[in-house]
Amino acid sequence: MIANKEISALFHLIDDPDNDVYSTVSTKIISFGKAIIPNLEDLWEHTINEDVQERIELLIHKLHFTDLTNDFINWKNGTCELLQGSLLTARYHYPEMQALQALQEIEKMRRNIWLELNNYLTPLEQINVLTSIVYNYYKQKGVEIAYSQPEDFLINKTLETKKGNAISNGIIYLVLCGLLDIPVKAINIPRQFILGYFDSQYEFKDSVGHSSQKIIFYIDPLNGQIYSHKDVEGYFKRISVPPTTSYFKQRDNKRIIQFLLEELSKCFDDDRNRYKMNELLTLAKLLDD
Repeated sequence: MIANKEISALFHLIDDPDNDVYSTVSTKIISFGKAIIPNLEDLWEHTINEDVQERIELLIHKLHFTDLTNDFINWKNGTCELLQGSLLTARYHYPEMQALQALQEIEKMRRNIWLELNNYLTPLEQINVLTSIVYNYYKQKGVEIAYSQPEDFLINKTLETKKGNAISNGIIYLVLCGLLDIPVKAINIPRQFILGYFDSQYEFKDSVGHSSQKIIFYIDPLNGQIYSHKDVEGYFKRISVPPTTSYFKQRDNKRIIQFLLEELSKCFDDDRNRYKMNELLTLAKLLDD
């Protein structure tokens, strides 16, 4: 903890009923950065007034959010690795989260899949190996998107509970494919989070036409189910949307994490948590090009 007379004086003013005084005090406290969090936690433990405790909790939250915002800016301007972006998103809900357990779980999955792969497998055989290990051996379960369950969106909880929705399961699937050099990417099909296995030789062929020709088949990350072009054409007919080229383009990592943040924000669409919704949308907006 930071030993500082100024901090002690500020803490004595946290319960000030004058909002202008409290606003000035909170701004000054936040200016100390996350190093002051242990002091605030100690103050919380020695405070019996629930209103003051709530103010302390909000201050700690603001400090974590400021730190996370800076990390997202650095992520956007850096390598934009998908796994790192999903772990940053999880940190919004679990600010003290340690990433090591999630990283170790991903590495165990990667190694088990890698041991079963070889250069002679067809694309479908590759995906059957990956899908079998993720959903059968590791028992990863897919659940429908429910905005009452924010944990289902977060990669740390998805790995821990073996339960995630199409977005969190899809991010795990994409991360594994990236580590194993399997050309699977997220695509823009409306109202779905669907992956496509891209033909790595497509750019060297003479054929031109609809961008869906680059995709050999599709994968539903909810459960690993394979879809054909005919299946996807049927889907577009059912939703009465013409399958334009843009729907088959790859989503880059920034857009995937932006989509994750936007969807996660919908879990907090109520009066008590609206500030969380707004903060998540602020983080999503940061990732605009």
